[in-house]
Amino acid sequence: MSQQPFLVLSVVLFALGVFGVLTRRGAIVILMSVEIMLNAANLAFVVFARQQGTAEGLIYVFFVMTLAAAEAAVGLAIVIALFRLRDTTDVDEISLLKW
Repeated sequence: MSQQPFLVLSVVLFALGVFGVLTRRGAIVILMSVEIMLNAANLAFVVFARQQGTAEGLIYVFFVMTLAAAEAAVGLAIVIALFRLRDTTDVDEISLLKW
């Protein structure tokens, strides 16, 4: 099977993630959109690794998955702390870090 459909899927997923980050206001939805973008990059890495016949792309996928897990854990902890403090997850209403 050709790699082109998988790369097109990767581009579509990445575009959906960017669209979600730019248009949504909820912190949870923004974090999920970032996860979609990371998974799109993982898909592209796997496709290129299979095309080249090496494991380098798969190693990158492992590191990106580790980064995504850490981002999800830390991001969710920050969102929960902000929700307890401000009673909202809307990123426009959170001005805690502003002077």
